[in-house]
Amino acid sequence: MEPMGKVLTINYEKCTGCRLCELVCAVKHDGISNPLRSRIKVMKWEAEGLYIPMSCQQCQDAPCMIGCPVKAISKNEALGGRVEVDYDVCIGCRTCVAVCPFGAMSFNPIDRKVIKCDLCDGNPQCVRFCEVKAVDFVDAGDVSTLKKKEAARRLSVAGKEAAALQDNL
Repeated sequence: MEPMGKVLTINYEKCTGCRLCELVCAVKHDGISNPLRSRIKVMKWEAEGLYIPMSCQQCQDAPCMIGCPVKAISKNEALGGRVEVDYDVCIGCRTCVAVCPFGAMSFNPIDRKVIKCDLCDGNPQCVRFCEVKAVDFVDAGDVSTLKKKEAARRLSVAGKEAAALQDNL
């Protein structure tokens, strides 16, 4: 049985919007504190007051990989199926940017190349520096269990709040 690998998980309810993840990502990869060079992007939903970190989901059937006309994107099975870009093959056409359903592929106009999360070769700096643990690095097989536990916790809280409201009526 092949290794499932590890994936980034995002809990947007914990994200404070500090954007430290963007800065450490840019420093790790390009040596400069510039969020435009980050592989993780924090999206701000102004009306809802939410910050949502977005990163490559390492898709099983990655649209970026399927859409690449020169096959510069592949899965590295030795690293748990991580989706990687071969920059010696990439022609910078940005098809991958257009087809990514998560907006996780970006184009760096300075270096004129596409960029995406490479999981920092197994030690994601966004996870390391996120003080509120809105970003985590977990075994792919554990994601479903973690999501079920979080959903059960939210339902439990909602049920208690509903019961308290009912008692006050």
